[in-house]
Amino acid sequence: MPHTRFAAIRARLEAIHPRPGLPAWLFEFLLFGFKQGWACLFGGLMLGMLFLTHQFWPANAPIARYDALTLGALVIQAGMLAFRLETLEEAKVILAFHIVGTVMELFKTAVGSWQYPEPSLLRIGGVPLFSGFMYAAVGSYIARVWRIFDFRFDRYPARWLTVLLAAAIYVNFFTHHWLPDIRPVLFAAMALLFLRTRIWFRVWRADRWMPLLLGWFLVAAFIWFAENIATFSRAWIYPSQTNGWSMVGPSKLGAWYLLMYISFVLVAALHRPRERA
Repeated sequence: MPHTRFAAIRARLEAIHPRPGLPAWLFEFLLFGFKQGWACLFGGLMLGMLFLTHQFWPANAPIARYDALTLGALVIQAGMLAFRLETLEEAKVILAFHIVGTVMELFKTAVGSWQYPEPSLLRIGGVPLFSGFMYAAVGSYIARVWRIFDFRFDRYPARWLTVLLAAAIYVNFFTHHWLPDIRPVLFAAMALLFLRTRIWFRVWRADRWMPLLLGWFLVAAFIWFAENIATFSRAWIYPSQTNGWSMVGPSKLGAWYLLMYISFVLVAALHRPRERA
């Protein structure tokens, strides 16, 4: 896979030799935060753009705020490729996320699950085109963090089973509006498949691990936190937020956890999960 500009920075940082003990642990912790921040670059820039335009976009601007967000997201994506901040393979994954996310957005806005309250020209139905980039930000993060931390796995289940479960989760996002919601069954199936799966990652020199199910939860919790910032910025709003912002309930964590799983399986199609030797 082609190197990005991050590879040179990463090599210089990993060549640092702090004293053993607390200095080494502190350095590894800071390096972990730096790498996570780099992996979040696309999503962080998008979130910052949502917040800043909400605070400062003029009401009489010649272009609608939502359209400016769409153009800004395109500039971010082009810039990341031009400056080699992400690989072409990762950009292809982001495009897949954009398509999958936009299809879901078209359906969910049509049934009233949430809405985009501001006007725009660059939209499909009730969905402004920048919304697909919010899903793409999740895909960008997973694709980048997988490469940056050199993910490997213990007891990763058969790939056809993981794809089948991801398809069932995606379909349930649509069908639960008319048919019984089978999320408890889907969560149980996920636990059954991945209960013994460990994800190994390398921050600096030593391999670290955690249960893969826990890793997904931590990322889902971070997305839920970002969602609260996005809805505060009126990037989209839920019915309960029509008359004023209120925090998105923790119950949404379950939906983000399931979406996190779909995202992971899509990225796994690119990176092919490797067993730890």
